[in-house]
Amino acid sequence: MKSKKLGLNSICTHVGEVEDKQFKGAISPLYMSSSYAFEDVEVKRYPRYFNTPNQEALCKKIALLEKCEAALIFGSGMAAVSTTMLAFLHKGDHVVLPQTLYGGTYNFVVEEFHKFGIEYSFTEGFSEKDFSEKIQKNTKVIFVETPSNPLMRITDLEMISKLAKKHGIISMIDNTFASPVNQTPADFEIDIMIHSATKYMGGHSDICAGAVAASEEHIKVIWNLGKNLGGSLSDYTVWLLERSMKTMGLRVKEQNKNAKKMAKWLEKHPLVDKVYYPGLKTHPDYTLAKKQMRGYTGMLSFEINEFLNVSEFLKSLELIKPSMSLAGVESTILSPAKTSHGLLSPEARKKQGISDGLLRFSVGIEEVADLKNDIEIAFNKIKK
Repeated sequence: MKSKKLGLNSICTHVGEVEDKQFKGAISPLYMSSSYAFEDVEVKRYPRYFNTPNQEALCKKIALLEKCEAALIFGSGMAAVSTTMLAFLHKGDHVVLPQTLYGGTYNFVVEEFHKFGIEYSFTEGFSEKDFSEKIQKNTKVIFVETPSNPLMRITDLEMISKLAKKHGIISMIDNTFASPVNQTPADFEIDIMIHSATKYMGGHSDICAGAVAASEEHIKVIWNLGKNLGGSLSDYTVWLLERSMKTMGLRVKEQNKNAKKMAKWLEKHPLVDKVYYPGLKTHPDYTLAKKQMRGYTGMLSFEINEFLNVSEFLKSLELIKPSMSLAGVESTILSPAKTSHGLLSPEARKKQGISDGLLRFSVGIEEVADLKNDIEIAFNKIKK
């Protein structure tokens, strides 16, 4: 199969399958073994070495979707983030990151890096000047997240790539919110792509996983640390993830479409103060998002009027689930101040623009009319 010439849905469906040579089944067989032969074999397989049959096969799918040479899968998105960053950052090194990071990544940096003697700087904004000013002689990595969580700010990937190459720095991106369906940073020569595969890759709110895609050279460095840290994924979850990714292209495109409709509707709602969605022309990064993204994702955030009670609004929803994660086929919503950014101090949240009235909305595949009706009913309940 000439996989490089396949379309998105064909890659999602067929690349990375394990051939069922015994029974000729239509889907990948699941190999649950944690112990493999070491004599007279081409590959000495061990789950912690990321090379069981199901692990290897799934990595091919992820690598091709991200237009990379190789990939690795991990037990969670944070396992992927932490292993990748620590693989390239050592004592005395420095990393540049945007201020508006996912709370888990931000907390990892500020709580753990000093233990390793790793220095870091957060940018104030998203421009080339913001990033350039933070680069030091010992800077080894630029890490970005675009769209950002939860305010959906967009970072110019071409600018980041050129800046990194100019200074001999490795560029990394958390590509979770976009997914490979909407954005392939390798097109802009970003070095390393990281995902919480729990989200759009899994897509059904029943898998916890992480993924990294890059060149074979970079993956080898990440693998060398990863096998020592042990953040591998069980083969049953690997099998479930490969199955889920077959429909990723279809799911994400529907979520994109629904999110854009919901963003436009919420923007006009009298009880909504602000909507953050890169597919809106009122978004500050709309032109950039249009340039480097194929779709604007199924994620958006909005602020409700300050006189409304956030907790009561969430409790009044019936179809949309107040829930911690995102990117499932079902719509979910949460308060970043209480969940994803709850580990940050009130001052740090304020600096990132995370207000108490901000709600992050992961739009699913339901009918838009039903989602609108659910929100309208909830607003009417709390107004009374």
